[in-house]
Amino acid sequence: MTSTYTLNNGVTLPALGLGVFQSAPEETAAAVETALELGYRHLDTAAAYGNERQVGEGLRNSGVPREDVVVETKVWATDYGYDETLHAFEKASRKLGLEQIDILILHQQAANLFDRTIAAYKALETLLADGKVRAIGVSNFDIPALTRLLDETSVVPALNQVELHPYHSQPELQAFHREHGILTQAWSPIGGITFYPGPWGDERRSVLDDDALGEIAAAHGKSVAQIALAWHLQQGRQVIPKSTNRGRIAENFDVFDITLSDAELATIDGLDTGSPSGPAPARDFDEKSLFPIPED
Repeated sequence: MTSTYTLNNGVTLPALGLGVFQSAPEETAAAVETALELGYRHLDTAAAYGNERQVGEGLRNSGVPREDVVVETKVWATDYGYDETLHAFEKASRKLGLEQIDILILHQQAANLFDRTIAAYKALETLLADGKVRAIGVSNFDIPALTRLLDETSVVPALNQVELHPYHSQPELQAFHREHGILTQAWSPIGGITFYPGPWGDERRSVLDDDALGEIAAAHGKSVAQIALAWHLQQGRQVIPKSTNRGRIAENFDVFDITLSDAELATIDGLDTGSPSGPAPARDFDEKSLFPIPED
């Protein structure tokens, strides 16, 4: 199991990072500091999360050298457009307290605004060429959106951050990523943040309560969460589990000694329901979705 991946432009990314989606600003700096103390070297945030400033604060407070940590953030659709996205970089840079952002990606495909999405990605290409970011990519892009992006822009995304966990493994999208040299980055990689409807009628289930995963976890003396993360890493996906709890932050990082058998991997692959829990990637963005991103 690898501990790092090399992106398609040569940038090295740790295989496992800390996500801060839904981390309250008042808890984020401490969570970042804890994660870096425990060995994490990748932090994933977003303008829309409202905690970029606290991610930067936690990084500075940790004492870990800046150059040792990969910082990733996302531009929200409100700031799509060429000039708007250049300005979005300035806002993110100011909040994070960083002159250079390691990975900057578009947060949504914004299907009904895709001309603006393309313009935003071209701004990312400019930022990359100018050395203001080290790698660029996208999030929540499906195959049609990726296909159009590849047709209309010059730089292949380094990664696509998508919902991916044992109940929603998106094999076709993963195959498209492999074909084009795009790293699959999984948000909600454990699948325990919410409950998933799946094919069970009105019943909703948590990945953490899955019997098959529980049996595999017991066989390895690990938690279900750790088994889910190992499943990703063993199949070449980068993961960003979220927690503000020290024990869980440590547990999520203690997975590199797990080796799942081919049969175990196949069992977990077989749990896919084809049903996401999050919003459809190709949804339209209305006025409510296009909320403003503060300057500071």
